[in-house]
This record gives sequence, C-alpha cells and structure tokens, in this order.
Amino acid sequence: MKIRLMLAAATLATTLATLHAAPPVPLTGEVLEVLNVEAYTYLRLKTPQGETWAAVPSAALKKGAQVTLVGAMPMENFESKTLKRKFDRIYFASLGAGAQPDGSGSKTARSNSPHGANVQASAVVAKVPKASGADAKTVAELVSGRAALKDKTVRVAGQVVKVNAGILGKTWLHLQDGSGSSAAGTHDVIVTTTDAAAVGDIVTARGTVRTDVAIGAGYAYPVLVEDAKLQR
Repeated sequence: MKIRLMLAAATLATTLATLHAAPPVPLTGEVLEVLNVEAYTYLRLKTPQGETWAAVPSAALKKGAQVTLVGAMPMENFESKTLKRKFDRIYFASLGAGAQPDGSGSKTARSNSPHGANVQASAVVAKVPKASGADAKTVAELVSGRAALKDKTVRVAGQVVKVNAGILGKTWLHLQDGSGSSAAGTHDVIVTTTDAAAVGDIVTARGTVRTDVAIGAGYAYPVLVEDAKLQR
C-alpha cells in the first residue's frame, strides 16, 4: 500500500511539473461577444474546448470573427474594475497572425503587442539555416530546452515575423526559423533588443535566455532571449 501511494505521488508530481513546463499554446475560436475598454478588448470565444473569455490589447474585432490568440496565459478569479465584472477564468493574450476581424479571410493580420502599437505579422516562414557556433540553437531547441539554457547566452537565426517597438525601452521581435510546432508553441521565440529590424528580415540574434518572465498586466512569457544583438 505504501509503495502504491509513493508511486501515485511521484506520478502526480511528474504530471504537474510537465504541465507547468509546457508553453502556452495558441487559442483559436469564433468571437461570440466583444467588450471594449480603454486598453483592452475582451472576447467571449467559442473554441473546440468550449466557451471561454480572453483579453487582448485593443483590437477592432466583431462578433463572428475567427481569431487565433498567441501567448495565452490564464488568470483565475480575475476582476476587471473597468467592466465591474469578475471572470472565473480569463486568458490574456496577443492577437496572432491569421485573425479575420471582418470575416474576410485575409492571409495576414494586424497583431497587437502587450503594450505597444499594432504591427504587421508575417503568415509564412521559410526554413532558415541554423546559426553557427557552439552556442547556436534552433528556435525549437531553444524553446524546448529553455530550462537548461536559463541565464545562458545563445545564438539563434530566424525570420522576423512580428515587431513591437517601444516596449519597456526595447524592441520585441518574434523569430521563427521553420523548426518546432505551432500546436506545441515551440515554433516562435521572442527576442528583446535595441537594434532595428523589420518584418521579413533574416537575422541572427545573440542574447541571454530568460525564463518565466512576467512584465505585468497579466503578460508572462515562458522564455525570452533578452538584450540581444542582431546580425544579418
């Protein structure tokens, strides 16, 4: 009996650790209700898993829109003082590429940053060769192996698919190199830098890996490459 309890406890601990380590996956669904406030747009979504609420930086969305939200982080028992409403659970996220605000089915979308202005997001990324050097990682290797890479310097090459400037004094870039899985959230990594870059640029970023980074307002990131220098 004691051995069974010990095995059950070990299994539970492993399961919880796996869930905690898993990066957030995209949240996709149909907009059933839209509530706009000064800085955020609250969305009631119909997803394959059922109805849920989400909040993104202000966006022009209408009922019936099909959206994909990235970086979705759940918050329990969240109270919006502006709406004077409490949500049992709500996801804070960014609007991802492929959103259809008016149902037109466009291939790209305006994506919102946590604190910055709208930017153009790229929809398709070609395979980008892995950077050279002992500290080189693909995007998938970096995201999947973030625990072992914490506080280490890495070099990652990729295509810039999203740019958010002027956030906490830095520019935040989303890099993809064709590796990883969008379903598992291992295909995209965020890089912070003071160097200039534009959507579509192929760059090599060298910076320090940070994990479980929270920047307030419900935004948290499993992994970032911080203070990176860019090379082309």
